[in-house]
Amino acid sequence: MSSDRTHQASNAGSTSLFGPFAPAVDYMIDAAQRSVLFWDVMRQRGNQYREHMAETAPHVLDYKVELLIDGRTLEHPVNYALARVLPPAGVEIDPTRRPFVVVDPRAGHGPGIGGFKADSEIGVAFKAGHPCYFIGFLPEPMPGQTIGDIARAEAIFLEKIIALHPQADGKPCVIGNCQAGWAVMMLAAIRPELFGPIIIAGSPLSYWGGVHGKYPMRYSGGLLGGSWLTALVSDLGHGKFDGAWLVQNFENQNPANTLWTKQYNLYSKIDTEAPRYLGFEKWWGGHVNLNAEEIQFIVDELFVGNNLAAGKIHTSDGTAIDLRHIRSPIVVFCSKGDNITPPQQALGWILDCYESVDEIRSYGQTIVYTIHESIGHLGIFVSGGVAKKEHGEFSSNIDLIDTLPAGLYEAVFEKKGDATTNPDLVTGNWLMRCEQRTLEDIRALGGNDAADERRFATAARVSETNLALYRTFAQPFVRAFTNPAIADWMQQWHPLRMQYEFFSNANPMMAPVATMAEQVRNNRRPVPADNPFLAMQEAMSRQIVSALDAWREASEAFCERTFMTVYGLPSLQSAAGIDRASTSPLRRAAKSPLHRELLQKRITELKSQIPVGGLREAVVRSLLYAGMSRKAVDERGFETVRRIRQTHGEIPLPAFKTMVRDQFNMLLIDRDAALAAIASMLPPDTDSRRTALDLIKQVLVSSGELSPEVTQRLDEITRLFSVATEPATAPSLAVVESAPTQPHAIAS
Repeated sequence: MSSDRTHQASNAGSTSLFGPFAPAVDYMIDAAQRSVLFWDVMRQRGNQYREHMAETAPHVLDYKVELLIDGRTLEHPVNYALARVLPPAGVEIDPTRRPFVVVDPRAGHGPGIGGFKADSEIGVAFKAGHPCYFIGFLPEPMPGQTIGDIARAEAIFLEKIIALHPQADGKPCVIGNCQAGWAVMMLAAIRPELFGPIIIAGSPLSYWGGVHGKYPMRYSGGLLGGSWLTALVSDLGHGKFDGAWLVQNFENQNPANTLWTKQYNLYSKIDTEAPRYLGFEKWWGGHVNLNAEEIQFIVDELFVGNNLAAGKIHTSDGTAIDLRHIRSPIVVFCSKGDNITPPQQALGWILDCYESVDEIRSYGQTIVYTIHESIGHLGIFVSGGVAKKEHGEFSSNIDLIDTLPAGLYEAVFEKKGDATTNPDLVTGNWLMRCEQRTLEDIRALGGNDAADERRFATAARVSETNLALYRTFAQPFVRAFTNPAIADWMQQWHPLRMQYEFFSNANPMMAPVATMAEQVRNNRRPVPADNPFLAMQEAMSRQIVSALDAWREASEAFCERTFMTVYGLPSLQSAAGIDRASTSPLRRAAKSPLHRELLQKRITELKSQIPVGGLREAVVRSLLYAGMSRKAVDERGFETVRRIRQTHGEIPLPAFKTMVRDQFNMLLIDRDAALAAIASMLPPDTDSRRTALDLIKQVLVSSGELSPEVTQRLDEITRLFSVATEPATAPSLAVVESAPTQPHAIAS
């Protein structure tokens, strides 16, 4: 109040002194003060950058951590480390809940973005009672370190976490952000036994995917002639690739934000925006290096080659990395507003690996995806709103996701309100529902046609040729004239690094800024919101953004046309060995006769188990049959089941998960036989049957009113149970105390 009165009195004084020119004078004073404060924040940013990069293990985690394994000490040393995240005061951890592991992306920035603030992936996992671990990295790679070495290290980290939690009700849930997503998926395909549910956020897995007129980054490899430039930059770096170049690629995707909006937002809100701006810039400017072997593998095999989903990447011992070998549920979180990893790149791998949902089920895979309507790439793992909604719901309902029968689902979120049925069964502010989807839903997002695929395949072949030419004729000379001193000099003078260094205290010209800023803060005179010149300022800013956006759109359209024209040339495609007459997909994972043989054995085994089991199996089978018509699984129904299990002799979650999947598969294989067998699985005691039927009804109605089809199926179940329709008066869950079924392996 005192400050407001001071401003009002000051403005009143200027009005009486300058008359009709007072708004202009007030605005000029305010603009001058904001300019001084703006450059002082730039000075603070530069100093923060220098201090951050001087740290041995720079990160932006908002939590205290305890180092468990230093990857530099392993047999194959890497610059990665495993840390236990210590819960803040007041947060209670349930030792029986599965641990969460956040793997940070090494995409040019430093580690810590997954725990950047309280409302983060780590924060919501803590809130749900899960122990949390963090896999981060140091700025400099170990000599000779490869992607394979990192995978070995992360496997050791997960083994350590599993050993630390023998009482946990499931394997660790692993979160891979951006670049860490594909690394996690590759490791899960090689070592599936180490993983519980996998959450990949903003992670590209199908690198050619997209639609015309959008997502120009996928054209970069072809327009630059392939990955030879990656090799050149690594050679100039004396065997290291400066991550600042990767950050530069991100910056180039949105020139309006890079050149204007980010700075203007700070300038226009200088009295409140500085802490948030500096916090983000601490991470954004924490550039790290990669070995030449690492970045070359990433560009050749993934970004340009697009070999991951097709199963064409092999480990050092010759093992093919097949994403279909993953046995854990996979949660894919992407956004339509993400121009770095659009939905087509996040989800297109599903189309490369599978021909139908039945094939997904045949591999025992559960895939859950959710598509945000507008959030940008960084917002997927930085935004507090996203953390509290999507990531919060995934953390709270991770056991539901882990128990889902194999198939393809979309996670849909509905705001909890007064009209929500049984709101006490909803753990957060949002109700999560997993709805069944088909591959047509993925195709409906758009994607490449056969002609587009041939263009990208041609670009990949040209990249291989150019890289071979560079290595033969140019690389020896570049390496001969490069030494560590030149490499360090080039890194220090990178434009992104210089923008931090130039405005720090290392520049003598910035010395007076701190003093001037302190004087401004003591005499701050912001203009009121209705100042007409402030409105003119906002209008000018919008025009600048519009002009830069128009420039970006024109540049992107030109790049797309160039790529389509050059790599669509029949002569170039023929020279690259691309068969234009072929109608088979260029990037379809190969079929395995062994898989078909194992699948038939599994089906035969399940058929033989249809009449096996007791009341518990009958209840689960009946619930699945009655609920299958909904084509969705609601968290309220699962929470009801969880409470029943917890209150009346809870069986371990892995055994419960196996039972659910087995009973679901039996219904898919032979529904009539599975239903007919229920009567023989029930005990003769009518009271036990009635109690079990009441539990089935209780779970079904927890998600709301029953549809006519569910009601009809429930009537069928009631007849099979041979009990009267009136409910029992005193339910007793002897149901869950019957002998559990023997667990079966999911189809592989």
